[in-house]
Amino acid sequence: MSLRSQLTDLLTDLLPPNPRESIKGTELIRLVRMKLDGNYSDASLRYHFSIMSCDPSSPIAKVEKGQGYYKRGAQMPALSGAQEIVAMQQGRLDELNDTSSTNQAMLRIQKFRAIVHKYAETRGLFTFEFRQSLGQSSSVGNLWKFPEMVFIDWEHGDLTDEGLTLDPAHLALKQALGLPPYSLTSVRMRSAANHDRFHEDLFQTVSASLWANSGELFYANGIEDELLADQVRLLANRFGIGVTSFGLSSENLDDLPHPSQIANAMPRETEALMSRLDIERIGPATAKTHCGWEILQNLRKDHSEMNHFLAWLGGSLESGVVKPFSEG
Repeated sequence: MSLRSQLTDLLTDLLPPNPRESIKGTELIRLVRMKLDGNYSDASLRYHFSIMSCDPSSPIAKVEKGQGYYKRGAQMPALSGAQEIVAMQQGRLDELNDTSSTNQAMLRIQKFRAIVHKYAETRGLFTFEFRQSLGQSSSVGNLWKFPEMVFIDWEHGDLTDEGLTLDPAHLALKQALGLPPYSLTSVRMRSAANHDRFHEDLFQTVSASLWANSGELFYANGIEDELLADQVRLLANRFGIGVTSFGLSSENLDDLPHPSQIANAMPRETEALMSRLDIERIGPATAKTHCGWEILQNLRKDHSEMNHFLAWLGGSLESGVVKPFSEG
């Protein structure tokens, strides 16, 4: 096995996900040598760390403006990222014609997704991200079947370090009333609304939420154009889609910490992050009592990721404890 292949496997387990707990190169070399097959020089290992940290597909990332390495977060799903870049080029960010500008735009998108995760967390909601279904090898049509994220609201339970312990009495009452034990909100995320793209944003949100209880469209930036805001609101109300802007301009996003730091923010840091948002509800969502189970069943036949999602929900219900979704 090549050195790079070995490092890819080893670093995934060795590196911490939080940049603040990063491991300096000397210490990382020591840890790697304990499990590495082969005799490689320190210079060779440092070279590979440096090269791999510049590769978005590798597990190692280097801290910004400092020393040390940490585990890179999950990549932006290819279909979502490509659609965002196209939207930006046709809308507000016409300067996206070089790699550095594109990378900066993608970093902003990742920061917004990390913020949405934290936003859900502060509201006691669990999240599931569709990645495989929106990956590079997936059909473009999947953009109309799957949202970037799902919010899961179990409504009642006690939150502990072990997870959310579900309330048996509440679950029994729902079962007696013929109601589902949770509600699912399909969430589509976009950087900014513009006249050229908002129809597609909303129609995709509608289509990708047919199997959920409700659909939401989140914009990072506020909608300052009153005519555009009215048009978005009118169409959203027509189809029962909720629309929310978070008041995060490109400059605001650039000022935010790295996505990994947002994801690992402590309670006080999370509170500070939430205070930087200027959330505006453009239009409310119309919630359905039941999910579209027939559509869910059809999706799970052809898409394994939907099976993972439903298995997680079913396992949580069976155990009585809800924990954040894990690939493992």
